This record gives sequence, structure tokens and C-alpha cells, in this order.
Amino acid sequence: MNQQKTYTFHVSGMHCKSCVLLTESELAEHPGVTSATSSLKNHSVEVAGDFGDATPHTIARELSALLEKHGYSLSVEKREMSDPRWKDFIYALPIALLFVVAFVALQKTGLVNLVDTGSLSFGTAFLIGIIASLSTCMAVVGGLVLSMSATFAKEGDRVRPQLLFHGGRLASFFLLGGTIGAIGANFSLNTTATFILSLVIGAVMLILGVNLLDVFPWAKRLQLSMPKFLSRHAYGVSQFNHRLTPLIVGVATFFLPCGFTQSMQLYTLSTGNFLSGALTMSAFALGTLPMLALLSFSSLSIQGSAKSGVFFKTAGLIVILFALFNIINSLVVIGLIPPVFNF
Repeated sequence: MNQQKTYTFHVSGMHCKSCVLLTESELAEHPGVTSATSSLKNHSVEVAGDFGDATPHTIARELSALLEKHGYSLSVEKREMSDPRWKDFIYALPIALLFVVAFVALQKTGLVNLVDTGSLSFGTAFLIGIIASLSTCMAVVGGLVLSMSATFAKEGDRVRPQLLFHGGRLASFFLLGGTIGAIGANFSLNTTATFILSLVIGAVMLILGVNLLDVFPWAKRLQLSMPKFLSRHAYGVSQFNHRLTPLIVGVATFFLPCGFTQSMQLYTLSTGNFLSGALTMSAFALGTLPMLALLSFSSLSIQGSAKSGVFFKTAGLIVILFALFNIINSLVVIGLIPPVFNF
């Protein structure tokens, strides 16, 4: 007898729009689930399906088992919003300040050119990639990696799929990044247009940084994301068990709703050059590679660790730093303010 019912559960651990995609995709894998629709605004998910005579609490525990590896859990009762843990800033702020000191020192010595006036260097793109791989990229791309790894591991094929996935990811970021850069050349952006685009990039990064701090819930609604139908198709590719699936999944990650990826894509458009765009996106992808590669062969997850609050707040402060550098340098280039940083 069909006992199709709809349940609403509260979700703990959601912090960005990537979480919406990931929770929906993971829950849809349950044989009893017909559909799952997550809400970042309400931190909830509406699940339709046939669970027999199971109680809502039992269903919540059963579905939570699918999400725990990503740091989420379901409950019937609405839980109080987690304390933003302001104490984490006691550790996060000094760490971020140390990063700033090292950042400035490297710039002054000229050993590593992380910031160019009015532009984003490959070194900065690489560092942003590292941060992204531990936050929004870990949330959505990490889900893809785990799903794909589990599928092929059942057949005893562990190494080849990972090599294809990461190879496809790096190749797509180079080629598609270059394509975006080449498209930008056709727009012939003048100084004002470049300034506006730089401000948009800075604003996107600023929103990302504020979201990583996890102290202002309203900021989550400001984050950009790919159209949902595109993201779902990109994520759905990982469910096909074909020899070339890992390669296709790696390519598809270029289109997933990672705010960091989107901010880099916007910047790449402003380069107006295939090679610059390709190298910028490649540097970003290389920055994400170490953590995603580790995730490929383990159940590594920053989100569920005891010090995740400190890490995300530190990362948020650093991203805000990059955003402010970008905005200030844009104002300098257009002549609205005198040079602030003597790099």
C-alpha cells in the first residue's frame, strides 16, 4: 500500500546555496524519497516519499545518516540557530593578522607577487582556490567526489576515477577559463566598465567572506549561484557508472554553484585574453587540488571538525581582506583615491 507523505525537517549545518544542492541530491538517493526540496532561508528540507509506518523522528535519523558525512543532520523539532561562537575570533583574528603580515612581507620582498595594482595575480587565485577547497567547494564538489568514489570503489576501481576526475577538472578550468577570457575581449571593456566589474568581484568576495564568518544569517541570501537546473544536471552526472564518468564530472565542476568559482569567472571575463583567463582559472583549480585530492581517498571533512569554527572565521577574514584589496585597488586605478598600499 502506497503511503506517500510529505515531511518537513529542520537541517543543521547549512551555510550556503551549495548546501541546498548537496542536501537535495543526497536525500534523493534514498529509495523511499520521491523528492526533496531544501530551503537555506528556513534551514529546512521538505521530503516527499513512502517510509511505511516509520515515525518522523525515525525518518529524520535514517535520512541524517546520508548527510552526516557532509556535516548536516535532520531533526523534527526546530533547533535554536547555532551560536555564532564569537569566541572563535579570539583565535581566528590573530591567525588572520599573521597571514596579513606574511602577505605584506612577501609582497615587499618581491618573492611572491600576490597582488598587482588593479588586477588579480595568479598567486592570489591560487590562495583563493585553497580557501575555496576548504569551504564552499568542499561542500558541493566534495559531495560529488565522495559520491563518485563510493560508486567506483564498489568495483575495486579507486585510482583511475580520481585521476580522470582531477585531470578533467584541471583541463576544463584551463579551457573554459580561457574561453571566458576570450569572450571578454569582444566586449572591449573601457575603464569605467572594468572598474564596475572589479567592484562586483570585490562585492561577491566580500559576501563570501562574511558568509564564512557565519555570524550574519541574512548574508547567505546575497550569495550568487548558478541556475538550479544547471547545477542539478552537473551533479547528476556523478550518478552514472561509466568509465568516462569521472572525467565528465571533473569538467562539470566548472558549472557548480561555488561562489569562489563564480567570482574568479567574473574576473577572468575582465582579462579579455584567452591565456590570462586560462592561467587564472588553472591557478585557482590548482589551489583546490590538494584538499579535493585528499578527500578523494579519505572521508576528510573540515566542516565537522572541532575547530571548524576557527578555521572558517579565519578563512572569512582572509577572504574579506582580498575583497577589500580588490575594491581599494579598483578605486586607485580609476583615480578616485590615491594609492593606499605601496606594493
